[in-house]
Amino acid sequence: MTSRGDKITARWRSERLERDVALVRWGTIGQPVLLFPTAGGDAEEIERFHLITVLAPLLDAGRIKIYSCDSVAGRGLLTREGSARHQMWLQNQFHQYIRHEVVPAIRVDCKSPEIDVWAAGASIGAFHAVAAVCRFPDVFTRALAMSGTYDLRRFYDARPDEFSDEFWVSSPLHFVPTLAGRHLDVLRTRHVHIASGEGRAEDIGESWNLAKVLGRARIPNRVDSWGPDWHHDWVTWRKMLPQYLGEWANRNGGE
Repeated sequence: MTSRGDKITARWRSERLERDVALVRWGTIGQPVLLFPTAGGDAEEIERFHLITVLAPLLDAGRIKIYSCDSVAGRGLLTREGSARHQMWLQNQFHQYIRHEVVPAIRVDCKSPEIDVWAAGASIGAFHAVAAVCRFPDVFTRALAMSGTYDLRRFYDARPDEFSDEFWVSSPLHFVPTLAGRHLDVLRTRHVHIASGEGRAEDIGESWNLAKVLGRARIPNRVDSWGPDWHHDWVTWRKMLPQYLGEWANRNGGE
């Protein structure tokens, strides 16, 4: 583990992902937020694109702590690692790694074995943030999904009959309608916030499709359209992220 001020980097070998991984933390106290990178990003992508800079007031005030990990599944899909079936396996394994390796590491760092975690991300990072809450509502209580892509089937070089169970169980659009029992009961106490522009390279239809699936299952959610002046770009996410996390942190603190 390496440390620089309030930034700490941890590295280990993940048996689930069969590779070395990194988890980076910014901030010292506050609500833990796992911020997923975009498709090809690593754990420090959010710092290079100045998301940490715009979150500095919340970090410095001790309202939040930000964590980020390598986008292993997104990178595997982007680079066509192995076969399509392998990429589907990797997507499911990535979520298992988040639940069983990243979350415990966050809780150890927070010195709180049961602390809840918020999830956030943009583009494919939004997909993973939603999946984290929907798959693991016992630990993730909120998702902020910005400019999301939620139906990933078009990114795979696979026929419709070639999609595996690993894909279906890791895709919220497809597994949420199958949920029942305590899992669904707990998920109905969580919240998914879906924000999207309608400018260049944005498709807010993806957000509305996700909202319909969540709504039919009575999972609390909200879609915010930022209109045609906001594009699929870091400029948009640098505006969205501190706004929503600031509102949530204030509400969480009882203000």
